[in-house]
Amino acid sequence: MSTAKRQMKLGAFFHPTGHHIAAWHHPGAQIDAGTNFAHYVEMTQMAEAAKFDLVFLADAVATRDGDLEGLSRWPQYMCFFDPVVLLSGLAAATNRIGLVATATTSYNEPYNLARKYASLDHLSGGRAGWNVVTSGNVSEAYNFGREAHYGHGERYQRASEFVDVVKGLWDSYDDDAFVRDRASGRYLLPEKLHFLDHHGEHFAVRGPLNIARPPQGYPVLFQASASDVGKDLAARIAEVLFTPLHDLERAQAFYRDMKAHAATFGRTADDLLVMPGLNVVVGTSRKEAEEKLDFLNRSIHPAVGKELLSNALGGIDLSEVDVDKPLPDHIIPAEQRRTNPRYAYLFKEKLTVRQMYQRYGAARGQRTVIGTPTEIADQMERWFVERGVDGFLVQPPVLPLGLREFIEMVVPELQDRGLFRTDYTGTTLREHLGLRRPAGIHAVH
Repeated sequence: MSTAKRQMKLGAFFHPTGHHIAAWHHPGAQIDAGTNFAHYVEMTQMAEAAKFDLVFLADAVATRDGDLEGLSRWPQYMCFFDPVVLLSGLAAATNRIGLVATATTSYNEPYNLARKYASLDHLSGGRAGWNVVTSGNVSEAYNFGREAHYGHGERYQRASEFVDVVKGLWDSYDDDAFVRDRASGRYLLPEKLHFLDHHGEHFAVRGPLNIARPPQGYPVLFQASASDVGKDLAARIAEVLFTPLHDLERAQAFYRDMKAHAATFGRTADDLLVMPGLNVVVGTSRKEAEEKLDFLNRSIHPAVGKELLSNALGGIDLSEVDVDKPLPDHIIPAEQRRTNPRYAYLFKEKLTVRQMYQRYGAARGQRTVIGTPTEIADQMERWFVERGVDGFLVQPPVLPLGLREFIEMVVPELQDRGLFRTDYTGTTLREHLGLRRPAGIHAVH
């Protein structure tokens, strides 16, 4: 058994100009970030120099629909790179940091996606990760020949089968299948090639995949859902769980529950890491940090704020609400106000609509911490040491400025406390995260 001190995992979560909904207004944001490759190279190399475990990219396969007045002032999902293509480029500009991208199981096919992520794992030398999502944006259906979005239950049934097919395709070849022996004239050992021949409710896929087994066996699987059916899928397939957590006591309960739930699928507690998002606003004083956040909050146009809040609350119409009054009681049922993990924290106080979208817009539902480097490190340490998390996906409010501030001000504090590495000890994302490399399903034991 290892006696090494447990250390937290850190990922850098990149939204193009930053995670605050008004980030693009800030002079420290790269205003054309969505299509500026040099911007992503700079940030990823910066995170790698700081020894982050990974960088993480979200995705959507549609623009937002809604009020054009709000959407025209909100660049999210309106102009940005395909993340797998982007990470392929970043693989050539980096050496050690993990590269994780979101891809939906709702509007992809398993074969194409398995091939892309296997390719990314080979290109990067074993640093790829896939964030498994089911599309929540109903607009995506219209780009894939559908008149309506999949229902919630169907989305997760499809996702479960989708992941099984992808993993089966990654096992199309044994690790040592490609001998490439000129002397014998044998390139591939035929007995080490496997046809999947999958026939399920949603997919029929023969296989095999036309690329060798990924260096990591499987790219690392991330998942983000907090619904009951989503948590069941995560306990079965996820290796890193990214979900909103705002209260330490609830985070501890969630942490224990998910580790125990994973055990019901024959997994260990170490097979599933909990890494929620953390929006960090750091200053040399708490007053400075508060002023930074206040500037961004004041930059949110009301049309943008209402559009954001409408999406967060399930697409309800907020066009006629007064932003300087609390949300009318009839709009969201009392039970949902108390229990929905995406937004229950917004109803703990009698906030106005403006205050609600300012609080949500800082990190789109994830937790925000404000303060000096010591104050922020104190909070991160407490959540980690008291087993609420295994680490965090750091969501800088403004990019690249916020990432640079976190690296220069907070990372050294974590390193001085022995909570975060000072150098890499492995080369693959699995090694960084302490995750085992899975054997192929056809491997002889």
